[in-house]
Amino acid sequence: MALVPSHCPSCGKQFKDHTSVARHMSQPRSGCNSWLDDLIQLNSILPPSTEHDPMVVDDINDPQVDASSYDFWSQGEDLDSEGGTRDEDSEVKATDYFPEPPLAFEEGYTFLSLFDADENSIYRKTNLYYPFSGRREWRLAAWLLRSGLSMEKINSFLALEMIDDLPLSFHSAKELRGRAESLPSGPRWKSQVIQTLHPTKSPAVLYWRDPLECIATIFNHPLFRNCLDYTSRKEYSTTQRHSRIYTEWMTGDHAWEMQSALPRGATLLGTILSSDKTCITALSGDRVAHPLLISLANIYMTTRLKSSSNAFLLTALLPVTKFVHKNKRMRGVLQDRLVHNCLNIVLEPLKLAARNGVMMSDPMGRTKTLEQLKIVRSRACPDDLEAFFREAQKFRLNGVDEPFWWDWLLAEPSRFFTPESLHHIHKEFWDHDAQWIILAVGKSEIDFRFSIIQPTTGYRHFHTGISKLKQVTGRCHRDVQRSIIAVSADAAPPGVVVAVRALMHFRYLVQSPSIDDRDLTRITATLDEFHANKHAIIAAGVRQGKGGKVIDNWHIPKLELMQSIVPSIRNSGVIAQWSADVTEHAHITEVKDPARSSNNNNYDPQICRYLDRADKCNRFDLATSLLDHSEDTGVVGEEFVEEDDEIDYYTDVIPTELPSPTRRPGQPRPITDYFSIAKILQQKEVGSVPVPLRSFVVGRTALHLAYDPSIKNTTVDEVAIMFGLPDLRPAIADFLYREATYGSHIHSIGGPRRAAHDAELPFDKVQVWFKVRLQETEFHDPHIIRPAQTLNCAPPSDPWTLGRYDTVIIQTSSGHSWPASGLSGHSIAQIRLVIRPVGKSKTRWAWDDQYLTYVQRFDISSERNPTTQLHTVKRAKRSNGTRMGDIIPVSQFKAPVHLIPRFGTTADTRLTAYNSMEHATEFWLNYFGTNIPFLHYPSSTCTKSILDMHHFRRLKDTLMYFSIPLLNVIVALTWH
Repeated sequence: MALVPSHCPSCGKQFKDHTSVARHMSQPRSGCNSWLDDLIQLNSILPPSTEHDPMVVDDINDPQVDASSYDFWSQGEDLDSEGGTRDEDSEVKATDYFPEPPLAFEEGYTFLSLFDADENSIYRKTNLYYPFSGRREWRLAAWLLRSGLSMEKINSFLALEMIDDLPLSFHSAKELRGRAESLPSGPRWKSQVIQTLHPTKSPAVLYWRDPLECIATIFNHPLFRNCLDYTSRKEYSTTQRHSRIYTEWMTGDHAWEMQSALPRGATLLGTILSSDKTCITALSGDRVAHPLLISLANIYMTTRLKSSSNAFLLTALLPVTKFVHKNKRMRGVLQDRLVHNCLNIVLEPLKLAARNGVMMSDPMGRTKTLEQLKIVRSRACPDDLEAFFREAQKFRLNGVDEPFWWDWLLAEPSRFFTPESLHHIHKEFWDHDAQWIILAVGKSEIDFRFSIIQPTTGYRHFHTGISKLKQVTGRCHRDVQRSIIAVSADAAPPGVVVAVRALMHFRYLVQSPSIDDRDLTRITATLDEFHANKHAIIAAGVRQGKGGKVIDNWHIPKLELMQSIVPSIRNSGVIAQWSADVTEHAHITEVKDPARSSNNNNYDPQICRYLDRADKCNRFDLATSLLDHSEDTGVVGEEFVEEDDEIDYYTDVIPTELPSPTRRPGQPRPITDYFSIAKILQQKEVGSVPVPLRSFVVGRTALHLAYDPSIKNTTVDEVAIMFGLPDLRPAIADFLYREATYGSHIHSIGGPRRAAHDAELPFDKVQVWFKVRLQETEFHDPHIIRPAQTLNCAPPSDPWTLGRYDTVIIQTSSGHSWPASGLSGHSIAQIRLVIRPVGKSKTRWAWDDQYLTYVQRFDISSERNPTTQLHTVKRAKRSNGTRMGDIIPVSQFKAPVHLIPRFGTTADTRLTAYNSMEHATEFWLNYFGTNIPFLHYPSSTCTKSILDMHHFRRLKDTLMYFSIPLLNVIVALTWH
């Protein structure tokens, strides 16, 4: 049957089929790649259809103001972080792609073609699960192999009478592992004894895999099919190209420069290497492993930085050998030289690729440092260890005579060492900033203040304070950063708070996933502000060393390295993508877990064998899942079917008759997506799901209530007594009056109370919820879903004798949208009650199937505090002194907000974590404690605050990348 010619809908060019059209439109240089985006943008400009879809939750803004709404399922406009202060042109991005795009060749190998090339593939034509008898036996075998059980315990399990009766093809752990060894393999492990010039206590044995094979495995993995970035480009926030935008590595200057130095049509791959020692024995022993992990910088950082993506592979276990030398410092130099020697061996294939190039299949000059080493070698022989080290120290070098990158094409330390936030940002905060504040406020006072902050669901509460914390993790660093400025305000010297707050602004700004030139200016300004005020820290005597000795200098390497962050962002993209969070977690899955399954003797070879079996099992599991059409995998042949409804379902979220998504092996675990859940529920036939719907979307906010209310049936008066809301009945009556008078609109909080306390209501009973789940999209990318946040509104109980009520941003004006407008048109409120009225029998009213909430408003100061740069808020009160509260729809909730009591010079000792929010009279509006960068007025000078900050490490363990030309695929190496 002849193919029907197809035409490009943008340029009209004719192609042989639809596939060719899609390929043409995906090419950046075709000029047609933005056709769909342009069409969507045009559609958003056209007047909306007059036909109302009753299954779509309307935005509660003015229907005439289309800019205030956001269609989550369309390619909506990017909402800028300036809270409406940037010009309109900033919303239109211009992109300059590298003029010579990468070339791709057909007939490359795929993941499944490699699977079919295995020597046992002939047997899989009749039995897909060979060497196992079938799918059920493979599931059992896979569970046993991944369980971490010892061979003895596996034998005991297989000897059970119930299991022994099963028709299994294996009957012992040895047979099981033997069958696992025959599964299709990935990169194979090698070992090599490294000869050293100086004696060691044990042989130095290097275990490694070919890094090119590891790169090819990642590059060819089907789960990264739509997550790879191939094209170097320059992005701008305006069509005039006045302001560059830096996001992924491919948007930096170095990627463009490397692409320019490569042959025409070559593809640039960024290879990330991460190396750091990690303990493999717990509580006792000193066994240490030194893993070398590898990944691709071309994988979008939102995917690569998820631990569940498994984007990092272990490519080598470097030897950790103790040298015999009388000088302890020289033993360290010898160990450094051994590491560089091993890296030189392991990475030799990448160096050859840099010179010669290699072909790969996708899913479908001398430096300043080398010149310094040349001078050192002219003054001292590398074999004279101590003399060479003394000369190297004059250039602040560590005594390694031949660093592993010395013969690497385009290798330059100033480029491949990139800032990393685990140690560079967060460890610096804990080692210095936090200690300054602790000393300035006093240990007992700062501990008490942290202990009485009301806990927030999902974040750590420091019930014993922070001064005595030991083995502090990166997550703990972030949780302390959320509150330390507001907690220490008024108690620490103003100059100290200003300096630490400036560094905190710097820390938050540099963690943004999207930074433009104006942001870089602000980042530089915050660092300058710290340096202008840092003298106050020394003047207060809080910069101290061991033994409480006051230090009067600023010799802090991590602080000095902050100067390199802005140049690094320009060169290599945002530093958030180089986070070591994921590699630190990979130490557990790639080293520690395999070590625990060993016999605690000779760890390295057992770790390699464990990983080899695990890799074979994962490959086999993924391949059989793709090929076995009896499973509902959403796969046709080798192509994934795009699933619109892939959601993490729970029994209390949606009815069980809705289909649950299929988890493919190795696929990242999805976040519970209330946006998609709401979309599915809205599309169900009336009567097929309970109403009112428990999940619904308003603009860029999704809300979810549990299927069963906390109180299923009670009266309004009983609720008023239980929650301590004497004006609940008149508040509901006033709400109904506004609804009847003005129709559905945005409800504000305030105004005189018109209804009487015994006002008649059109319903007798209400249902009550103690929790609401609120989910938002990422601020910088509205197509990425954030984890949902729990908002509490529980009545008094032990130990919450005054109740537990969280605070939230609510919309109060129809002329503003969230989060683009910031707090303009929005208010801060405390959730006191969430109800659903149940109408009287045979009586129907407009709000019978909706959720209402009683909230109490806070008034926000018009100016920021000059020291903390935070706004203060106070409870709004009526003329009679009672708190100002009103009933509004739950749909006016927009985002959680963090308030911290203003403790003053000394915190009131009567406060506790359970009553501080109720007894405090003034609060800090703590935008450091929020998940998104929004808490600012248009006059704010600091507009981006990203809480999802990561970590940093020592210089020897920092990120770096090199250029490795691969004939058709070029690799740029990046080192953690």
